[in-house]
Amino acid sequence: MTTPDQTTCTTVILAAGEGKRMRSDTPKVLHPVAGLAMVNHVIDTAISTGSDTVAVVVGNQAERVEAVVRGHSDTVSTHIQHERKGTAHAVLAARAVIEKAGGDLVILYGDVPLIRSEAIDSAREALRSGCDVVVLGFHTAKPTGYGRLLTDGAQLLAIREEKDATDEERKVTFCNSGIMAFRAEHALDLLDAVGSGNAQGEYYLTDTVEIARERGLKAVAIEVPEADTLGVNDRVQLAQVEELWQQRRREAAMRDGVTMTSPGTVILHHDTQLASDCIIEPNVVFAAGVSISSGATIRAFSHLEGATVGEGAVVGPYARLRPGADLGKSTKVGNFVEIKGATLGEGAKVNHLSYIGDAEVGAKANIGAGTITCNYDGYNKWKTRIGEGAFIGSNTSLVAPVTVGAGIITAAGSVISRDVEADALAITRAEQKNLPGKAKQLRERNAATKASKKLDGSSK
Repeated sequence: MTTPDQTTCTTVILAAGEGKRMRSDTPKVLHPVAGLAMVNHVIDTAISTGSDTVAVVVGNQAERVEAVVRGHSDTVSTHIQHERKGTAHAVLAARAVIEKAGGDLVILYGDVPLIRSEAIDSAREALRSGCDVVVLGFHTAKPTGYGRLLTDGAQLLAIREEKDATDEERKVTFCNSGIMAFRAEHALDLLDAVGSGNAQGEYYLTDTVEIARERGLKAVAIEVPEADTLGVNDRVQLAQVEELWQQRRREAAMRDGVTMTSPGTVILHHDTQLASDCIIEPNVVFAAGVSISSGATIRAFSHLEGATVGEGAVVGPYARLRPGADLGKSTKVGNFVEIKGATLGEGAKVNHLSYIGDAEVGAKANIGAGTITCNYDGYNKWKTRIGEGAFIGSNTSLVAPVTVGAGIITAAGSVISRDVEADALAITRAEQKNLPGKAKQLRERNAATKASKKLDGSSK
């Protein structure tokens, strides 16, 4: 989504905090939501709202954070906050960017990954309507811990941090999200005017509201849903944000024509692609890089990663698709089947208890239960090629590299280690021998052994 006009926008994302409450060696903003680092969610939202410039302020483990954000978007710049002296001080770490900014300046946070483009657009629209400073706020029945938005009608008078608030101000339930937008022409002067005369001795970004009013500028607060502004400080909040993200994405998918029979049990990845008219049954997990085509069905308790599923294909239940699995139209992958680095041609079937790795399976081939491609020799991976219409008998082992032609049949229990020409029958197993009466002899011998053990007390 973009703003209604083409005004330029600069976004500064604060991502320098230590996140001690996460109790982790990983910087807080790099913890993933739906498989994507929190800060990268924020970057994506900033770009989606039309930001021409995105600057990320880093501090704790700066090199790690820089590597992740630059790897995600090569248009993002990073700026180091060497000392932690408050939010205004953090924003000024990106002074070089702010000095060049025109149009709008938006301040976001790397640990607030659910912020939506609609919320940012509302702030920018307020700037276009004549406001100079815009703050996004939310109402909550439990305001303890939040800064309060002090208003007079539509005007925002001040933002009071709880430690600096009076008893009366603490009764206010309209709270500060921390997300702000400025007319860029005023931003640097306002930031430079912020002092540290407060209970924490820090430079509060929120003080820019009162400074702006003292200078005759217009400041307003806009209400947005509390969920948009949720920050992450510990693992509990991370889980809450993850669940909210999942709820949003599931709802969006269903409104786009995806059927989920038990949506609360389905786990999506940030890049999951689900076409309309596909069906997702309960307890399905999508890891990175999965694309599901129209009409496909993913049955219960399946796990997919790095896989493409064609139109009308059926996967599961209890199937695992690993990276490189590419299932053609109308294919079937059944229960307790694992596919890795393999393509299945149109109509091919692998219905039960099989492993197909590093393979090409032709159209309408049928892979019997218990079949495996022996693709690894302890050092190298090798390819198996199965022709169109091939029938692979149950418990066949295909020792790669090997090619079996179109229309072939392998007898159940065979070990195929050499190529098989088209339309041939391949059998590799020892000749069956029947020994008359031998089973009866074995039973009698075993029964006698058991009885003797009971007599001498050596067995129960």
